[in-house]
Amino acid sequence: MSRTQVRTDTQLSSRPQQQEQVARAVTPPRVSARRRRPGVIALSLALVAAGGAGVAVLLLQVGHRTEVVTVARDVQVGQVLTEADLGTASVALDPAVEAVRASALDQVVGKRAAVELKPGSLLADSQVTSDVLVKPGEQLVPIGLKPEQVPATALVPGQKVLLVHVPAQGATDAEKDPDSGPETVPGRVVKASGAAPGTGVVVVDVATSATDGPTAAAWVAAGTLRLVLAAADGR
Repeated sequence: MSRTQVRTDTQLSSRPQQQEQVARAVTPPRVSARRRRPGVIALSLALVAAGGAGVAVLLLQVGHRTEVVTVARDVQVGQVLTEADLGTASVALDPAVEAVRASALDQVVGKRAAVELKPGSLLADSQVTSDVLVKPGEQLVPIGLKPEQVPATALVPGQKVLLVHVPAQGATDAEKDPDSGPETVPGRVVKASGAAPGTGVVVVDVATSATDGPTAAAWVAAGTLRLVLAAADGR
C-alpha cells in the first residue's frame, strides 16, 4: 500500500470522529424544568391579595371626608356666635379629632365662645357654651400678672381662682394681721391673654361678685393682689 493511500484512508476514518465532536460541542445543554410547588404559588397569591386589600382600605380612608364646622374669623371669649363667624369644610377627619359636624351648625349659632377662636380652625363642642361668662350680679376685674406671677398651669375660662391681698413692701405691723390671715376674694377666669411682647405680662379677666369687684380693683391698683388657683371643687 502506498503512503498516499494510507493518508487518504486515515483522513476518511477521522472525519466521522471530528463531525461527532463538533456535533457534541454545539449541542445545547439540557434545561431541567423546575417543579412548581403548589404551596409557594398559593402563598404568593395570598400576599398579592392581602396587599391589594390594604391599598383598597387605605384609599377608602383617604377618600372618606366629613363636613365639619370651621371658624371663619376671630371670635373673642364670651362673644355670641353668628353665621358670619362660622363656615363649613369637607375634610378627612381622624376619629380622635373632636369637631362639630356641619349638620349641627344651626345648634352652634347663638352660643358663646368659651375660648378665643381663630379663623381656619375646626370648631369643637368644648369651645362653645350656653352659659353667660359674666353672670348677672358679677363684675369683671382685669388683672395684670408679671411672668413670675403667672401659674405654670394654663389659665382657662371657667377656672376658679382666689384673689389674695398681699401687704405692700414697707407696710407697718398695724397693716399686717397674721392672726386673721390675708384677705381673699373668690373669682372665676373669663379670659387669659397671651404674654405681651417685651414685658411678658399676662392679663387675666376675672369675674367676681359685685361687692368684691371694687375691692379687687383697689388691690390691683395698689399692686398688692396675687392670683392663686383654687381647688377643683372651689374650696
